[in-house]
Amino acid sequence: MPETDDPWEYTLYIPTGPRAVTVCRRTLRLILDLHHLPHLTETAELLVSELVSNAVQHAQGPAALRVRYRDRVLQIGAWDGDPRPPEPPGDFGRLVDSERGRGFAIVRACADAWGWQPLARLGRRGKLVWCELGAA
Repeated sequence: MPETDDPWEYTLYIPTGPRAVTVCRRTLRLILDLHHLPHLTETAELLVSELVSNAVQHAQGPAALRVRYRDRVLQIGAWDGDPRPPEPPGDFGRLVDSERGRGFAIVRACADAWGWQPLARLGRRGKLVWCELGAA
């Protein structure tokens, strides 16, 4: 069955524990399969891993994953309760051997667009870091 252009959105509230990334990756895979977008799965899983890892690492409380599809664009966002802007992505070539700081460089390299915005959720100030992939 081919993909449809009908918009949809899912939000998954996640604990800030060690299983958060795995749960989010598996949930994302299921969502993309159900909406007939499996060709986006590999890149989308990499992006969700980086965004959720960062949210869990910096959150002082709840975090959430948002997956949205509209106008043939998949948007993946991770919300956390830290309202400070994320660190800007570094030069990926210089970060290859580093154990830290590669996440947003990977997001910038693999996504069609990315950014962040302040966003209150669950009565807490925080931020949403998001990226987009075209469905084509």
